[in-house]
Amino acid sequence: MWKRFKHSLKGIYIVYCRELKLIISDMGLLLFLCFLPVVYPLVYSLIYNPELVKDVPMVVVDNDRTPLSRELARKIDACDQAWVRGYASDLSEARRAMAGRDCYAILEIPEGFERSVGNNSTAQAVMYCDMGLLLRYRGFVVAATNVMMDMGAEILTQKIDDTVPLVGTVADGDLLPIANINMGNIQGGFDTFIMPGIVVLILQQCIILVIGMAGGAKRERRTLVRYDADNYEPSIFGTMCAQMLAYITILILPAVFMIHYVPLIFSFPIAGNLFEEMAFLLPMVIACFGLGFAFQGLVTERESVFVCWVITSVVFLFLSGMIWPRYDMAPVWKALSDICPSTWGVEGFIKMSSNGSSLAQVSHEYLMLWILAAAWWAVGWVVQLTAVRPAMLRQQARNIIIFNRLMRSGYFGGKKIQNDRTDDRQ
Repeated sequence: MWKRFKHSLKGIYIVYCRELKLIISDMGLLLFLCFLPVVYPLVYSLIYNPELVKDVPMVVVDNDRTPLSRELARKIDACDQAWVRGYASDLSEARRAMAGRDCYAILEIPEGFERSVGNNSTAQAVMYCDMGLLLRYRGFVVAATNVMMDMGAEILTQKIDDTVPLVGTVADGDLLPIANINMGNIQGGFDTFIMPGIVVLILQQCIILVIGMAGGAKRERRTLVRYDADNYEPSIFGTMCAQMLAYITILILPAVFMIHYVPLIFSFPIAGNLFEEMAFLLPMVIACFGLGFAFQGLVTERESVFVCWVITSVVFLFLSGMIWPRYDMAPVWKALSDICPSTWGVEGFIKMSSNGSSLAQVSHEYLMLWILAAAWWAVGWVVQLTAVRPAMLRQQARNIIIFNRLMRSGYFGGKKIQNDRTDDRQ
């Protein structure tokens, strides 16, 4: 038993060393293992930097022309998100300004706005926003909501003081102050919100693209690629483990840079422990390798990886729950998201990196990742056994037949004699 185990470890070590050499000699694999995890987070962070959109121009249509309507426009102008560029005489003029990109929002204050407030009835102001950029729309909505809540509290306090003057000695200002604190994202920035999930998605895509590209190289001619298809041992599971360890050896440093140092560079909140985060992502990485080995059954060329898998990036982004909540998904999409390693990786990693959760507090996501790792490795083992390994053996048999035919035809010998004659002439 021990001798057999020792022999298996030796075979895994041999495959590991060969795979490591093949990765280093293949620029395509190195591109996805080193360049993509380092550059992609930097590019995404720079695109959404600065995170907040401030002083976005807007136009006010004041049909009331009262002190209260002017105070409403003044307070919105005082917000960081909006800048009242000017007043328009009517809504048509304001729409022309928006069509000419002179403003991105219109605040229309109807006639009788102050009178409605004085009569204890609802006073409504209408805001028209350009939806071309959600960050601008969000800024306008936040500014208008904060101002209306503040003005409503002041009006309510003033009415109470007018009714019962002694209350003014007890309540001065807002009766129910509300402090809006964004957990894990104090500034409310879009980059801080989306980058922790994007990091996990990038890690998953890198692993599966690399494994898929290596699988495509196994089925191509060895003269076209430098990847050696004979790099395997009799145990399929041992070969998969050795190849995974080889890829992790190169991927570990880019992964640490992506998880820890990118947030430091762009001042993202870092509330979690690096070692606990790496321990949490370990089963996700293993599950991604199992998914990649299963994906090799569909890849016949290196280039087919981009056609079959790269287009799924947006799909995984939606299935992760960052764009649309998972509890509100249709059952078929929720079931599909449950079998994606990135879904549980995104949920748990955001809790750890942004909100400071410990590994024990994300035990549900952690357990689901280990279950997915076992399931995807079982699927990958079946695909390797029934599709990938037989295809490699058939490719080797064809290569041997072609080589024997060339030997019988004297191709190599004639070529050697011709080279010798050329050397004699020189």
